[in-house]
Amino acid sequence: MNEAISQQQLALCRAGDEQALAGLIARLMPVLRAAAARGVCPGLEFEDALQEGLIALFSAVKQFDESRGVPFESYAAACVHNAVRSAQRAAARRKHAPLNHSVPMEQAEAQQDPGQSPERAVEASERLARTMAGIATRLSPMERRVLALFLDGQPYSAIAKRLGVQEKAVDNALQRVRAKLR
Repeated sequence: MNEAISQQQLALCRAGDEQALAGLIARLMPVLRAAAARGVCPGLEFEDALQEGLIALFSAVKQFDESRGVPFESYAAACVHNAVRSAQRAAARRKHAPLNHSVPMEQAEAQQDPGQSPERAVEASERLARTMAGIATRLSPMERRVLALFLDGQPYSAIAKRLGVQEKAVDNALQRVRAKLR
């Protein structure tokens, strides 16, 4: 952007001259790419952010007011950055979270192992057996009962009532379990 965009080129863009518009886009492409790169987030890919920037640039061409004394490049850059930021905020909204964090069907199918190899099944079984043996040898009977009830989905109050202890004793037992099984 060594030279400022002339009023004549801007007028040609407004009139629908495709060559003038292509030249303007080419000159401002580094601004568009930089804004799009900063806008990438879950739910907003680079190409989508770039498209939002281009739409903002078209709008800036139509709405630019020379009488305000601001160079067109500055005005256009601000419009592009604001549009990309707005698209980024929209993509990050909670209502889009399931889409933003979903996995494409092809990738999900590739991650699944429908015919798990016998070796992996044996390894998983051995890991489970070692974990269970570790629980049996490292934990006290009280800690094992608390862990079993906790893993069953029981709240602290129900565990305490069932074992006849204070809730704090249940909490302490679970803290010890976590420390021992690390």
